[in-house]
Amino acid sequence: MHPACSVSLPQVRDGGHLVSRPIASSSRGFHCAPRSFRCAATPSDDESTGANVPLNFPDPEAKFRRYGKFFGGRYSLAVDWLGRAPRIRFRQKADRGVDQLSELAILNERLAGRPPWEIRRKVDYLKTRKRNWEMIYQQVTAKDAVTTLRSLEEANRKVEAALSEESRESTSVGDLKKVLVDLQGEVNEAHQKLHLTEARVKQNMDRINTLKREAEELDALDKSMHSIRSEAGAETLDSVPGDLREITSSLDKDAKTHTQTPKKNKRSKGLESSLEMEDGLGNFWYPVSFTSKLDSNTLIPFDLLDEPWVLFRDENGSPACVRDECAHRAAPISAGTVKDGKAVCPYHGWEYDSTGLCTHMPSTVQCKGIRVASLPVAERDGFVWIWPGDDVPGEVPDFTPPPKGYSIHAEIEVQVPVEHGLLLENLLDLAHAPFTHTSTFAKGWPVPDVVKFNTAKLLGGNWEPYPIDMSFEPPCMVVSKIGLAQPGKIMRGQRADTCDKHLHQLHVCLPNRKGEVRLLYRMSLDFLGWMRALPFMDKIWKNVANQVLGEDLVLVQGQQKRMSKGGNTWANPVSYDKLAIRYRRWRNSVDDIGPGARMAGRTRMSAGEMLSPDE
Repeated sequence: MHPACSVSLPQVRDGGHLVSRPIASSSRGFHCAPRSFRCAATPSDDESTGANVPLNFPDPEAKFRRYGKFFGGRYSLAVDWLGRAPRIRFRQKADRGVDQLSELAILNERLAGRPPWEIRRKVDYLKTRKRNWEMIYQQVTAKDAVTTLRSLEEANRKVEAALSEESRESTSVGDLKKVLVDLQGEVNEAHQKLHLTEARVKQNMDRINTLKREAEELDALDKSMHSIRSEAGAETLDSVPGDLREITSSLDKDAKTHTQTPKKNKRSKGLESSLEMEDGLGNFWYPVSFTSKLDSNTLIPFDLLDEPWVLFRDENGSPACVRDECAHRAAPISAGTVKDGKAVCPYHGWEYDSTGLCTHMPSTVQCKGIRVASLPVAERDGFVWIWPGDDVPGEVPDFTPPPKGYSIHAEIEVQVPVEHGLLLENLLDLAHAPFTHTSTFAKGWPVPDVVKFNTAKLLGGNWEPYPIDMSFEPPCMVVSKIGLAQPGKIMRGQRADTCDKHLHQLHVCLPNRKGEVRLLYRMSLDFLGWMRALPFMDKIWKNVANQVLGEDLVLVQGQQKRMSKGGNTWANPVSYDKLAIRYRRWRNSVDDIGPGARMAGRTRMSAGEMLSPDE
């Protein structure tokens, strides 16, 4: 059928109106409704003179023809005029039905009153892939359905799905082959490693058996020599062969060497490093959380001295601390919620008050007297304090607030994977700053010279390389005050009290568990008070603190690893270790001191006193 056909549509009467029937397709060719239709004669070669063939629908480009026959051609792209150029096509008889399918679809859409040029554009797009179009033809003719654009698009979706599934199956087979080859290579490599491991195991077993035999022979020899001594006495040893006497003496020497206790280094002066937590550390007040972090709807879990606890506020708004372990099934209470001043376990809804008493048990009969452990709690100077020990709690310390005239700029909490004593000794060691913190706060700091200290002592003065005052506050706190010339720069040769601007720091090293500490850090300034209102300052301070702590962790974690293998951090102490040494001596005697002497470890020193070679 030629695209320029004019068709008289078959009509039937439906309810008094004449309606047109669409033309359908089948495997035997095209057919229409029972009534016949008429098509205008196809113009011959003689008629291709430009005469327009009358059509039954309006020409969409008629409004542009008044501008000339070649309107728009000057600005056409090459692709457009190439597409409109006439082509010579050779069509086989067997392909005639496939080619006529598009014309039939366009004709049916015209019968339905839709614009034919839009339909032709969509149908031409479907015909761009020849294989797909042939399969669409098979789909449509197999159903003997009405040929419309909708039926063609539906057939195209099925064809695309079929081709995609076929491609996926073929690809997956290739991938499986590749995976199979890779797995075969891995299996061969694993076999080689297994054979190598078996050979090494066999070699080690042979070595072990040899050592066992040598040990048995030496043991038998030692027993025989003891029997000789007991029977004949010391005089008879002269009659023993020389080589046997030599072996015996060497055995005795080795035995004495292994049984002797190692001598302590005299320079250590009785200092002992340990990763264990002494029992006496429990009888102190510990600031375990910032007050600003604990509201009426919050549960704060923490570990202290290897015991789990949880903080919350009771019905009166006062802080409370109970053991973070439900009395029913040992579930963590901290995973639950706070309801009317009670901590609610998330497992079965058991509720606990500030004393640890279970006040409500849903879905069961209330059992009286069920409780969990609780601790004495206090709130002071922006901290929540607890007393985990067995002794009667004393007075809450008063050294944590910043001095008068200072404003708090940052409160930071960090989990640190090191023993709390090692971190305290690191904070009390000022001499490491110009070597370790070269990219943060100590950038450009000079290394103090011993000559300057000696000269100042001879002249009756006191040399202060850095304007820093530092103190240890039992059981686990370090307070420092730093004089600043301007933000980020210290003044040299002066004490902190003589400077105009100051930075005040409080480090609380809470002993969570063995080899782990929870660090609470508070930073205050007596200048730049307006900076507290900036919304991003807390992130800046936290980033700076993490950078400084990261520089220390490389070394402190290395100390802890070597201590676990028998290393000693106090084998050779020197003069500038004096503040950390005083902490370690206090720590070594914490189990023996009485309640009145627990705070005797408080020691404050300036930078000059810490670094001077007097001790």
